[in-house]
Amino acid sequence: MPPPSLTIFFPCYNDAATIGSLVAGAHLVGQEAKLDLEILVVDDGSKDNSREILEGLKGVYPELRTVFHEVNRGYGGAIRSGIENARGELVFYTDGDGQYDVLELRRLLPAMQEGVDVVNGYKIDRSDPLHRIVIGKVYLALMRMLFRFRVRDVDCDFRLMRKSALSLVTLHHSSGVICLELVKKLEVAGCRFVDFPVHHYHRQHGRSQFFNFPRLWATGVNILKLWWEIQVKRETPRNVAHPAVPRTRPSLEAP
Repeated sequence: MPPPSLTIFFPCYNDAATIGSLVAGAHLVGQEAKLDLEILVVDDGSKDNSREILEGLKGVYPELRTVFHEVNRGYGGAIRSGIENARGELVFYTDGDGQYDVLELRRLLPAMQEGVDVVNGYKIDRSDPLHRIVIGKVYLALMRMLFRFRVRDVDCDFRLMRKSALSLVTLHHSSGVICLELVKKLEVAGCRFVDFPVHHYHRQHGRSQFFNFPRLWATGVNILKLWWEIQVKRETPRNVAHPAVPRTRPSLEAP
């Protein structure tokens, strides 16, 4: 059997300082793994020179494709565009700000074995200011309580997924709630997950778009809407029934 094709995509918003190195890293991973590679960058209405950098990179990396949003659609909108435009049998994404190292995908690929639908990264240590670490721990505990997640870290944007699994769900959210929606709907659809440890690094450029009151308020409202749809009404847009018995979820530790 020929090796599966792979799409590596990055949501990008004002990430001119980091997106070039991520594209170069993705190219290296594809070459080493000898996969039919597509690199996809979704520029979500960046106001810096991200678009110009990406256009220049196309001359260096022929496998690079871009999707440009003329108006910012939010993190969830960028993720949805990446999934909708991905052509590979395997789909991987991580953020364009460089807080995760795309080269660690080398270690995730062997974990995508027969019977596994999603290799879900979890942060070994979170390299953020103390207040964000505390908020992150509280957030994860609350989300696990509300949605009964079986994955170790729903907030780690370092995921390798089968396109066939993604075809089972329909996503609607445009905010960071997309991560909750994506993982929970894949769980509800009966997909098998493997947890895998990855490193998380300090943000070297730019700043988080999340920590302001209007965005936090909107996120809280969207979380409650999602909880009502999935946990109370027990419905999804694709009418995927909740499995009666949870699937087993193996966990891989760092070598």
